[in-house]
Order: sequence, then C-alpha cells, then structure tokens
Amino acid sequence: MAGRRRDEASLRQFFEVFRFSRRALWLVWQTSRPLTVTLGVLTLIAGVLPAGIAYVGQLIVDAVVSGIAQREATGSALTGEVLRWVAVEAGLVVAMAAIQRGLGACQSLLRAQLGHRVNVMILDKALTLDLVHFEDSEFYDKLTRARREASSRPLSLVMRTFGLVQNGISLSSYAVLLWQLSPWAVLVLVGAGLPSFIAEAKFSGDAFRLFRWRSPETRKQAYLETVLAREDYAKEVKLFGLGPRLLERYREIFDSLYGEDRALTLRRAVWGFALGLVGTAAFYGAYAWIGVEAVAGAITLGQMTMYLLVFKQGQSSVSAILSAIGGMYEDNLYLSNLYEYLEQEVPSRGGEARSGPRPGDGVRFEGVSFTYPGAEQPAVREVSFHLRPGQALALVGENGSGKTTLIKLLTRLYLPTEGRILLDGRDIREWDEQVLRQRVGVIFQDFARYQLPVGENVGAGDVEAFDDEARWEAAAERGMAAPFIERMPARYHTQLGRWFKDGRELSGGQWQKVALSRAFMRSGADVLVLDEPTAAMDAEAEAQVFEHVRGLSRDRMAVLISHRFSTVRMADHIVVLDQGRVVEQGSHAELVDAGGRYARLFELQAAGYR
Repeated sequence: MAGRRRDEASLRQFFEVFRFSRRALWLVWQTSRPLTVTLGVLTLIAGVLPAGIAYVGQLIVDAVVSGIAQREATGSALTGEVLRWVAVEAGLVVAMAAIQRGLGACQSLLRAQLGHRVNVMILDKALTLDLVHFEDSEFYDKLTRARREASSRPLSLVMRTFGLVQNGISLSSYAVLLWQLSPWAVLVLVGAGLPSFIAEAKFSGDAFRLFRWRSPETRKQAYLETVLAREDYAKEVKLFGLGPRLLERYREIFDSLYGEDRALTLRRAVWGFALGLVGTAAFYGAYAWIGVEAVAGAITLGQMTMYLLVFKQGQSSVSAILSAIGGMYEDNLYLSNLYEYLEQEVPSRGGEARSGPRPGDGVRFEGVSFTYPGAEQPAVREVSFHLRPGQALALVGENGSGKTTLIKLLTRLYLPTEGRILLDGRDIREWDEQVLRQRVGVIFQDFARYQLPVGENVGAGDVEAFDDEARWEAAAERGMAAPFIERMPARYHTQLGRWFKDGRELSGGQWQKVALSRAFMRSGADVLVLDEPTAAMDAEAEAQVFEHVRGLSRDRMAVLISHRFSTVRMADHIVVLDQGRVVEQGSHAELVDAGGRYARLFELQAAGYR
C-alpha cells in the first residue's frame, strides 16, 4: 500500500513539473512571434513529409515490380511511372532538407534572442532585491542555479515541444500506414519504447536533484577560478604562494563532483543499453513478421519495403517522442530554478514622500537596533543621536563595532529591526527610495573600481547625469581628482583598469579621489558620508581631504568614519561605538575631558606620533 502511494506521488510529481511548459512557450512567443509562428508551421510540415516519402517509396518499388512483370510478359517495359514517382520523392526530400534548414535557422535566431531575454530578466530581478538577499548564501545558490542552466532551458523546452508535435504527427501518419498491416503492429511500435522512457525520466530527476544539491560546491569552484585568474587577486596569490593550494582545492571539488557524475552516467548508460535491447528486439521481430507476410503473398514487395521503413522510422519517432518527454521533464525541473528565483519575494519599496514635515531638522537616530539575518547578536543596539545641517559627525570604534552598518541603515540598504531613523522629521520608511538616496552621497571603504572611462567612474555617482561632462569636471574638482585626470592621455575619456585595451591603472589614493568625486556628483545631497575612503592615503593627505570636504559642506551634513583621530577631531560631534552600542558622544574636547574610552584611544594613537 505504501509503495502504491509512493508511485502515485511520484506520478503526480512527474506531471506537476510540466507546469512550466506553458510559461516557457509564452516566453518564447513574447520573445519573437514571427519566429515562433514560422517554427510551428515548419514543424507541422516536417511531421507529415517523412510518411509521404515512405509512401512514395512503396509506389516506386511497386512500379518497378510492375514494370519487370510487364517486360517479362510483353518484352517491353514502361519506365515513365517509375521516373515520375522518383521525381516526386526527390521533390519531397528536397523540401524536407529545406525545412530542416529553416528549422535550424529559426532555432539559432530564437536561441540568441531568448538567451538574452532570460538573462535580462535575471538581472532585472536582481535590481529589485535588497542588499540582504545578496549577503545570503541561499539566495546566491538560487541565483547560481538560475544563471547556469535556465538561460538555455526555455528554448530547449520549446524545441522539444515542437519536436514532440513533429514526431507525434509523423507517428500518427506511420500508424495509419501500419494499421493496414495490423493494429498489433501499431501497439508493438509504441510499447517497445516505454521502458527506455521510464528509465530516462528517472535519471533526469536524479540528475536534477544532484545539480540542485551541489550548488554551493559549484559556486565555490567558480569563486576559486576567479581568484586564480583575476588581476585583482594575482598579486597576493603570487606573493603568498597560494596558487598551488587553491588549485588543489579546485581539483578536490571537481573530483568529488565528478565521482557523483560518473556514478550517475554509468547507471544511466547500463540501464539505457539494457532497455534499448527491448526496442531492438521489437524491430527485428517486426522485420521477421513483415518478411514472412511478403513471402506468403499477403503484401506486395513495395508494401514490405514501406512497412519496414515505416516501422524503423516509427520506432525512431517513438524514441524521439519519449526522449522529448523525458527531456521536457528535465527542462521543467531546471526551469523551476529560474522561476523560483524570479518569484523571489520583493520587499515593499516603502513610501512615496518627497519631503519631511520639519525641513532643516537633519538626521535623527532614535533607539535604532539592527540584527543581520541569521545572526544571533544585533550589529547595532539602541543607537540614538541627532545630526543637524552644517554639522560634521564622526563615528568612532573598533572594527565590527557597527559604524558601516549605521551608514547602510541611513541609506536604507537595510531597515532597522527596532527604533526609527528620521530625515527632516519623517521616518525614512515613508520616503520615496530614490528621493531619499538622492539626498545622500556615500563613499564606502570598499568602493567600486569600475572598468570604465574615468569620467563615467565619476558620473556613476548620479545616474541622471552619467554622461554630463561638465558635471564630471565640477565633481572631480571638488573631489581633488581633477589635477591627475587632466594629465591623462584622453582626460575624462581615459579607460581605467586593465581588463580592456589601453586601460590605465590608478594608485590607491587616486582611486579614492575618483570615488570622492563620485560622491560630489550628487550636487543636491544634504548628507555626505565618508566611510574610511582615504585609507590608502597618508595622514596628512587624509586631513587635507577631510578639511576640503568640511569646507565644501558648510550648509550640509557630513558623516566621517576614520581610525585617525587627527581627522576625527575636526568633527562637531563624535559618537563612540563599542559592540554596536553608543558608549560616549560629544565634541572632541568634551570626550577628552571626560577621560573615557575615546580619551584613552586618542592618547594611545597620539603617543605613536611622539
């Protein structure tokens, strides 16, 4: 009883997985309707022609036999009928060749368009997700599975569907011809392929489950490829001698994955061969049956030739149909990855407010706490402070104390678990997301180094002015990058990075000035956030940058994160964090006089310069 229930559940699961076929067909239809219609018409014609060719073959043989008999009876033979049917068959074969070429061309064009469309869908979905999804390993596994196979699977599924229709039409026409011999011939033809189909469906499911289970390992392998082959890792890999060790780990992952693949491949091959013998036995049994019928005079020589050809081609059609169904099952399994990713719940984009009830009130953190997904301890706890226009706020604390997390909360890359953040008296949850982010210019310590022209690297700070060269120059001037950019061969059109031809690499300090200029692209930003963007500069250069930024932000708010207290002391207000909590806050003088944690850290650093 339990075994029966398992079988019924497996059967339901088998048919349920085909729910993606309709969506894949609709996706292809949306990609190119003319190509889809052309593909459908050619498929229908290609399904009928093989039976027509087989039938004309019978007429040719019978005409030849009739001509031979006439020659023996009268001494002369008429060849006109033979030549006429040969010409008809030649025309059908040429038409079949043309249709196959047309099908191939349609498939190639659809493959390119559909692959592009699906990849755009995947990337477009990524733009709607929050930062938390990109920091979640399970989400990355979904993304990896979707991108690895799903871009090619929709077309594969559609082509198998059209192939199924084509072979179904061919099989129907073969069945009509074989029915004249015997209904049992049709039953033998169809039944002989079922064992192979059952085995293929089972192994397709096993292959998919194996693929899904080992996504983390394949992602690790892809990461190791990146480390071993990318220029930004090359220096450390060579200097530390990491290459052989990482390559060995890459081999170990391959060996473990290959072992599973080999076992599945061998099982699939053995069972496929064994069950394929059933089809072979059925064909030669039918061969003997048709031969005996011809010798007994029940059928003509032309009919014998046609039935043998029809049975052989019919068996190929049955095999193709069953293989297509098994392949569609496998494609549907893989497409579930794509739609699982595309149907990832998208969080609400928040409110629509474009201004606050108290303009000029600045930024307020009120009892803000935040815990990263999957973490046991909060990254920040009950943080409160008030930053007014014209003020500079410094966040101070050890690594991991929650400084960067507060910046991510301010820019609404995350939402607080508890408490609230106000801008101009309005909770940032109620702000329109794009308007809110236009109010904030940020440079993170791990800012991006785009392999783009230097002007576009600067322009990335304001996508609406991405190509505005006048804005590039103004922002670079304010970000202190203009002097070295002006000395470059193509100035703001100089390619940066080494990935593309004529690219130039910058020093760490120059890259940081480009990133600073990027922040100044947001000319309407009220808040300028510098999250340790000058780590590659010496203390004097960093002080100059912050003093420069301070001078340009007299009527704005600035948030500074730095480990150098010579820079931090320039801030109007300093917040000291320890394990996510505010332990002290005030001006530099107030905190030094208090003799607490800030004073101790300041004295330790100052002693290093004496």
